[in-house]
Order: sequence, then C-alpha cells, then structure tokens
Amino acid sequence: MGILRQTEFVHFSPEVQGTVVNRPFQVQPEVPTQIMPYKCKNSERSRRPGAAMIEFAICMPVFFLIAMGTIETCRMIYLRQSLKLAAYECARVGIMPGMTPEVLKDQCDVILGGRRVRNYQLVCTPTNPADLKFGELFKVTVNVSAEENALIRAWFYQKKILSESVSIMAER
Repeated sequence: MGILRQTEFVHFSPEVQGTVVNRPFQVQPEVPTQIMPYKCKNSERSRRPGAAMIEFAICMPVFFLIAMGTIETCRMIYLRQSLKLAAYECARVGIMPGMTPEVLKDQCDVILGGRRVRNYQLVCTPTNPADLKFGELFKVTVNVSAEENALIRAWFYQKKILSESVSIMAER
C-alpha cells in the first residue's frame, strides 16, 4: 500500500469552495461486501413449526377465488362483446338486398361458432329482411344463456340471459 496524491475540488466548505486542494490518500484493496443472511436460533425455529404452510393454506383459497372471479368476469365481458359483434354483423348483412333469415343465421353461426358461444337465439324485426323498405329500421337481437356459456357454472348465473341488439336503417 502506497500513499498517492489526488487533486480534487472541495465542495463542502463555503470558504474554500472551488479551490484546488492536494491531499494524500491511501489505496484500499477491494473487499467484497456480502449481506449475511439472518440465521434463526434453534429455539426460534422450534417455536414456529409449519407457520408458512398454515399461512399458505389460509391465503391460497382467497387468491384462487379472486383469480377465478377475474377470469369469469373477463369471460362474460367477452361473451357480451361477441353478442354485440354478431348482432351488428347480422344487421349489416340484413339490410343488403335479397337477404333471407337463413343467411343471417349462417352469418351469426360463423361469428359465434368461432367464439365458442353455444345455444344462442337470433331474433330479427321484421323477421324477413327482404320486406324492408327504404328508411325502415332493421333490428337484430342475439340472446344467450349465461349459465351455458360460463366457465364455472355458479349459482349467480342460473336463468340469466345475456342479450345484445343493434338497429340499422335500411338504405335501399
């Protein structure tokens, strides 16, 4: 270890601020620093056997319920958006000339079948889109059972029907 000279600015004193000061310092070898883990005494461990397992057993059902509730809520939002999309696409196709109820049903099958929606009901007003006149509203409603399309069939979905409808004015 040797003594070296270093030139540095002193910034901590208002009297000598900005002046150059030469002062000696010693080079220290690099010493790796480690954080030593806390070690429990044997008496502390023996007083708390299985505490982590008990905490896990208490908290895990709560976390599981929150996760499943979040997944199921997202599934119902996705189902509602799928119904709205199917109703819009069927209404858009329905105002075109020469459309029949079978074509609308096929359009709805393509959209909802691709999204794995089961047992839906398509209601059109008027029932035959070929009867539409210029300026009349064509309304398409898609209904589906929430219980049959839920990931978890729970009591709060019993006899619940989700419904979305779209009205479009005929322009022909």
